[in-house]
Amino acid sequence: MEVNRTLLTEFVLRGITDRPELQAPLFLVFFFIYITTMVGNFGLIFLIWKDPHLHTPMYFFLGSLAFADACTSSSVTPRMLVSIINHDKMISLHECMAQYYFFGSSATTECFLLVMMAYDRYIAIYNPLFYLVVMSNRVYTCLISVSYIIGFLHPLVHVGLLFRLTFCKSNVIDHFYCEILPLYTLSCTDPSINALVVFIFSAVIQVITFMSIMVSYACVLYSILKTKSERGKSKAFSTCSAHLLSVSLFYGTLFFMYVSPGSGPSKYKDKMYSLFYTIVIPLLNPFIYSLRNKEVLGALRKLIKS
Repeated sequence: MEVNRTLLTEFVLRGITDRPELQAPLFLVFFFIYITTMVGNFGLIFLIWKDPHLHTPMYFFLGSLAFADACTSSSVTPRMLVSIINHDKMISLHECMAQYYFFGSSATTECFLLVMMAYDRYIAIYNPLFYLVVMSNRVYTCLISVSYIIGFLHPLVHVGLLFRLTFCKSNVIDHFYCEILPLYTLSCTDPSINALVVFIFSAVIQVITFMSIMVSYACVLYSILKTKSERGKSKAFSTCSAHLLSVSLFYGTLFFMYVSPGSGPSKYKDKMYSLFYTIVIPLLNPFIYSLRNKEVLGALRKLIKS
């Protein structure tokens, strides 16, 4: 047993499917999705940087969210594509920890950025005359920095706790990336503490951030309904509906992944939830925020004409 504990330092990522005839189509689909995701998110960041009219707190938050989405996709998709095309499904324990760290970091950052964006919309709609005073350069820079700092620190807890585990069972991770809950099922050390910490941290972060967002948008909705201007109502609803759609997709998947009653190291995790969260949402977000935003579309038209 001790020999196995010291030797089992590499794992096999099973991937999405074992059917060989699906590998080539899957590679093409996910390669196209990844390229589109990178173009969409970094294109949005470039537009915000290029157009002076977009140099406002709302768009700096949006650019930060786009960067977090790009990091989420990049932490998972390239490794998955390599596994598909090279049939090399081996991943070392340290690579596994690194992949989970970067994934967890970008996911946590996105949670808090969505809170900051909701707070930004609340200030902009509830008290527009003092918006630039309240949301000054120093304030929104601090809010973005805090989001990323929490994002960098949170997964360190789970990665650190991985060092207490030893692995001596099957070395096959039944997933397409190094998700931490399936990894626990391979441990020959009791992973109950690790799983409990994941549940507690995930529940606390998701519930607090989600409730903060809901409270902010409830106040926003109240302010919108008091607005007499139909044009103001339409613009506010358009902006906030895009934010709420993104929040619904993001948190709906997260709750199923980490806080649902069936989550835990002894339960099989549905790969489709993870696929939607790690690959599909980072693809959709830049289009959700830009296609319904006249200022972003206007900046894109000016860039194309120039």
